[in-house]
Amino acid sequence: MNKVFSVAQINAYIKRIFQSDYALNRIYIKGEVSNCKYHSSGHIYFSLKDDKSQISCVMFANQRISGLDFEMENGQTVIVSGSISVFERNGTYQLYANEISLDGIGRLYVEFEKLKEKLYRQGLFDHEKKKPIPQNPKTIGIVTAKTGAAIHDIMSVAKRRNPYIQLVLYPAQVQGDGAAETIVRGIETLDRYGVDTIIIGRGGGSIEDLWAFNEEKVARAIYAAKTPIISGTGHEVDTPSADYAEDLRAATPTAACELAVPDLRETLDAIDARKRSLSVQIRHILRNYELRLEQYSGKLRRFDPKLQLQEQRMTLAELEDRLTKRMDYLRNRYQHRLELYAQRLHGLSPTAKLIGGYGYLSDQSGQPVVSAKHIAKGDEIQITISDGSLKTKVSEVTLNKK
Repeated sequence: MNKVFSVAQINAYIKRIFQSDYALNRIYIKGEVSNCKYHSSGHIYFSLKDDKSQISCVMFANQRISGLDFEMENGQTVIVSGSISVFERNGTYQLYANEISLDGIGRLYVEFEKLKEKLYRQGLFDHEKKKPIPQNPKTIGIVTAKTGAAIHDIMSVAKRRNPYIQLVLYPAQVQGDGAAETIVRGIETLDRYGVDTIIIGRGGGSIEDLWAFNEEKVARAIYAAKTPIISGTGHEVDTPSADYAEDLRAATPTAACELAVPDLRETLDAIDARKRSLSVQIRHILRNYELRLEQYSGKLRRFDPKLQLQEQRMTLAELEDRLTKRMDYLRNRYQHRLELYAQRLHGLSPTAKLIGGYGYLSDQSGQPVVSAKHIAKGDEIQITISDGSLKTKVSEVTLNKK
């Protein structure tokens, strides 16, 4: 009777066969990632496929630390190194990955993203450190190949926008070995030369063609330059690291030139518009000053010393006239009262009584005689009348009976 094996025995036997095969224990497989899943345990489950077949794969969490340095996604072309063995529980074979790396262009993209992250952390992309682009440059430096579409486009655009701006070309190698070094020398040379703005760039291409502009040394040369730099590298979809370090990014060399070279017609139109605006503002200012001058003139007229003196003279004349009238009034009034008092005094005056036949008696000492009791027989008395005085001797004193 033939020997009968259990399923577990068969799977274990097949696994030993796989393990004993040297080629399957250290193998490299290239394929496209599909069905990629990151498990909560840290393991990664995925498949590798090509146009004819596929194989299941797994990378355990402990292998990820040293064997994977990028975020694996579906659609990436990768090279996986590891071993192929059988998973005994369900009898399937799979690739157990030790290292996974991107293939070709994919690796360049990973390196590019790493460099961007490094330069970003070091502050080379900070917007606060970007230098302003001169609005009216006289000289523009260009770092690009001396032949090709880029320099032709830049010269055409510059001539059309402003033919009076001087262009200084530093012919650089823009792809291949040593290209980054010539770009750096071009930036440093034009920076020392003293141009107002520097344009660096080239036409579009693959990531390999543009790789010179992704070199760290180029980004650092742009950051260190004192001259503002505009980067116009590739087409609309190409964005090398140099474009993040520059002071202003343009999508293409043509766009970079349009940003660097002001349009002379637009400048002249802006000057005319500014002149018109200034003319309106000046007229407005002058009108305001005229109004203020009229206000100040009116105030000065009100405070003119001549006018004030004239007003004071008129006021003085008016006061003088009022004083004169008041004095005349008071004089007439007091003169009338004086006449009344004079009449009264005249009626009481002794002289007036003397004129009427009365006389004034005084004794020998000159004291007035007011009573017959003070006079004795034989006393001499003096009688004063209106036109003289008489001395006489009293011969008899008679007192009136009460």
